[in-house]
Amino acid sequence: MKVILSRKGFDSGYGGYPSLILPDCKLISLPIPSKDSTRYSDLKLNKQQTYFDLMKEIKPAIKYNKQWHELTKDTECHLDPDIYTSVLERSKEWKACFGQVGGSQTHLMNQNVKEGDLFLFFGWFKQTRLKDKTLCFDKLAHDLHVIFGYFQIGEIIHTNQQTQISKWLKSHPHMLEKYNNKKQNTIYIARNTLTWNDKLPGAGTFKFNQDLVLTKKGFSRSRWKLSDFFENVNISHHSKKSWKHEGYFQSAGIGQEFVIEDNVLIENWAKNLIKNNTV
Repeated sequence: MKVILSRKGFDSGYGGYPSLILPDCKLISLPIPSKDSTRYSDLKLNKQQTYFDLMKEIKPAIKYNKQWHELTKDTECHLDPDIYTSVLERSKEWKACFGQVGGSQTHLMNQNVKEGDLFLFFGWFKQTRLKDKTLCFDKLAHDLHVIFGYFQIGEIIHTNQQTQISKWLKSHPHMLEKYNNKKQNTIYIARNTLTWNDKLPGAGTFKFNQDLVLTKKGFSRSRWKLSDFFENVNISHHSKKSWKHEGYFQSAGIGQEFVIEDNVLIENWAKNLIKNNTV
């Protein structure tokens, strides 16, 4: 089983600020802005709040196309990966899913990513706090790369090769014409349960703790602390030069997916993360 570290959520160009570590340690990966028909105001945080409500407290603007724009109830987003079960009303057939296209999908194909392999989704996060009952970023907190969810591949659909697509899947953003017309457009469907633990779903999210933090303490977010057993293993988009004498791993600034070659120790590391942190 290959493990793939997959970068998702807000970044400096799309969104403009970190995803959220809530005061109760819930990790909210904010999907990037995109004209994809789903609005932030459609996404439910709980019975009272939407993602729009949460984001409006943090900042009344959102960044895309190299500019800041007003955040409104009609601002749309790219809900992908779609692994937070309760953010939308779901049909009984719904499964967690994730789309990829273009060069990023070509990379996954070249790395022979297949059914049974495991995505660990990570992104840019920062701790929040309540100030006068309003959510804000904790000024003393650091910017971190944090693993927020997992996804074991159960099925791979190349949309331009499929004659029939399940009805429940047609609402996924990668079924929109602007993605579906591209040759490499692909949707990954999660397994119902994990191959090694049928008591856990094939995809899920985590609650924050330090085990999920990739960033080395005291360093910028792209400089990671990885266990020694990663050092002699091939990680796509990286090389031996990624390991620095200062004791950190310099993660690449480009590339969405970092595919790690099959390795028993890394596989066990990933399984333990899921076992110990799944919500």
